[in-house]
Amino acid sequence: MSLKKFRPTTPSQRFKASSSFEEITAKKPHKPLLRALKKSGGRNNQGHTTVRHRGGGHKRFYRVVDFKRDKPGIPAKVATIEYDPNRGARIALLHYRDGEKRYMIAPLDLKVGQEVISGPKAEVRVGNCMPLKRIPLGTEIHNIELKPRRGGQIARGAGASAQLMAKEGGFALIKLPSGELRQIPLECYATIGQVGNVEHEGVAMGKAGKARWVGKRPRVRGVAMNPVDHPLGGGEGKSSGGRHPCTPWGNPTKGYKTRKRRKDSDRFIVKRRG
Repeated sequence: MSLKKFRPTTPSQRFKASSSFEEITAKKPHKPLLRALKKSGGRNNQGHTTVRHRGGGHKRFYRVVDFKRDKPGIPAKVATIEYDPNRGARIALLHYRDGEKRYMIAPLDLKVGQEVISGPKAEVRVGNCMPLKRIPLGTEIHNIELKPRRGGQIARGAGASAQLMAKEGGFALIKLPSGELRQIPLECYATIGQVGNVEHEGVAMGKAGKARWVGKRPRVRGVAMNPVDHPLGGGEGKSSGGRHPCTPWGNPTKGYKTRKRRKDSDRFIVKRRG
């Protein structure tokens, strides 16, 4: 789970850093858990581009990951640790004792052959999933539910983890990776430990071509355009725009708050991220 550096034999190799994939134990995924994944190219169901700079990239299959861990009391053995092209974290293939196979997000220090279990009676051990009311204070957790049995929605990315700070009045106080303090019902489930592949944030693509492989298209600066194309465009010589940063359609960016006023979500935030 370390980064691999390269000799600067070419300009693109000079700053390139990629994962060593040393923790991967299987080359091919489990076929019954694969689904076709159609590319959107950043377009909605009407064909209009809603997210710019997306398109192309290598073809992928989606791995069906079990975020609910809804097989309480049934032990599962970790069969493989696999690469998932759709996320930074690794995934682990579980062989349940009743014969079923499922994928889960692979936490740090999870080993092949280890046994994991979910449910209220599970031990506090890496990879086990249990309600927040059964987890001791100060424990590192990930794959946290926002509503009971909806499935984990928080702290699922590579290297992410949250901390259980307190329990009061039917709610647990969770410190999220962003620094935000949020109340979550004690009936919600979470997985013990930190998400694996911690070095993922240090990966450097090294060249523009690799960005195209993952489906990222070129991003042109507004100040480099003409006035007809962008509000920041034009000017004599190189200009810095002359106004607050904005989109090609004039909407403010960089510091402009876009969070929707959803009462059902905001009222559980005790302290916003720093």
